[in-house]
Amino acid sequence: MMKIRRVIAKAVLLVVTFGCQLTFANDAVPIAEYKQSSWLSSDAIEWGYLNPLRGDKSPAAANLWGDRTQNKATGMLVRFNRGFASPPHIHNISYRGIVIEGELHNDDPAAAKAWMPVSSFWTQPAGENHITAANSESNLIYLEIDAGPYLVKPSAEQFVSGEHALNMHRDNLVWQPVSNTSASKDSNVQLSQLWGSPIDGQLGGLLLKLPADYQGRITVDAAEFRAVVIQGQLNYQSVESNGQVSLNSGSYFASQGNFSHEVAANGEASIIYIRTDGTYRLESHSPL
Repeated sequence: MMKIRRVIAKAVLLVVTFGCQLTFANDAVPIAEYKQSSWLSSDAIEWGYLNPLRGDKSPAAANLWGDRTQNKATGMLVRFNRGFASPPHIHNISYRGIVIEGELHNDDPAAAKAWMPVSSFWTQPAGENHITAANSESNLIYLEIDAGPYLVKPSAEQFVSGEHALNMHRDNLVWQPVSNTSASKDSNVQLSQLWGSPIDGQLGGLLLKLPADYQGRITVDAAEFRAVVIQGQLNYQSVESNGQVSLNSGSYFASQGNFSHEVAANGEASIIYIRTDGTYRLESHSPL
């Protein structure tokens, strides 16, 4: 019988169910890749273009994992200059987006601007005509696809995929506490499920919010576990990281199989996006 996600009250214990095979991007080096895990600081990312045909008129892009030019699942960062506004266009595949910096608008070309700030989430169905615009000095998103390649095509090729777009402003996210009345007082960790299934063995994605100065361990049992820092800065380490590593917003860590990640929110609340098909347990503890 498949296990449903559950919360266990002991220190701050959380079991969540939801992951894929680990593949890593050509333009995201140098990535620290080990036997079971990998991590990448956003400071080390090498950037290319999201749409190479537009050259410097295109947003900058860098794969965190996968390869957006191939037929495979991929997670990437996309950076927009202030005032960027795309022409109407479609994509051959659907994608999900989460705002990391600045404010983004993504909607029908005739829609009024509805700016989405940090930690807002949206989905863009394949074939649907839309525009994307950026409003701040620095604008950065995490963009994820379940299959590729990721292509930009003219509006004249639009089609109906049967999917429906979703724009979720951060103020409309539904956060759920991961502790109950018997948990310790420092257990102010919260979850917001974004997509997919809460059943072990099925893929899904969620946001995990850690309070300021939180310190703990994420112990994973999953074929795929991927995490992207959306907000804040983490001090990160594992048995494979060769010491502590600073991961700011846009950074990435991952594992497969049974593995533990040590994380500490460095002075401010942090939000992590997690994509996985397995279970993990979050346990708070003393400083790293």
